[in-house]
Amino acid sequence: MATRGIPQLQKLYIRYCEHGGSSAAVRDYLSRPPRTSHLIEFATSNPHVQIVVKPRNGHHPYIQGEYVTGQSKQVCVKNVNEKRIREVMTMLRNTSGRKIVRLGGLAVRGDALSIQGVWTPMLDIKEEKFEMKIVEG
Repeated sequence: MATRGIPQLQKLYIRYCEHGGSSAAVRDYLSRPPRTSHLIEFATSNPHVQIVVKPRNGHHPYIQGEYVTGQSKQVCVKNVNEKRIREVMTMLRNTSGRKIVRLGGLAVRGDALSIQGVWTPMLDIKEEKFEMKIVEG
């Protein structure tokens, strides 16, 4: 995501275990041949993002994005497939890194009853006659 033309994602860390079973999809994702590698495709289409790949033995894999604002987001990718890894990388690229803030403050629905009253099927206003006085003033 770009704010005022500046891409927000600066660095993308891919951390995985070299031996653990939960990192199998990440290892497969990283070890693909260069012609079919989605990582190389991601890196060439996003030259502003620095990609850091480091093994972290004995821990579950995760992908972490660092943003221009100094914020970072970390997403666990243990026991997922390669499609989910691509989705996480795209999601981190497309977000701004800012915390989610609720705007508004007023709730849409309230607990107070309506001033007009509650409609019921027993309400039959078709047969009643209404009188209107028009006063010009």
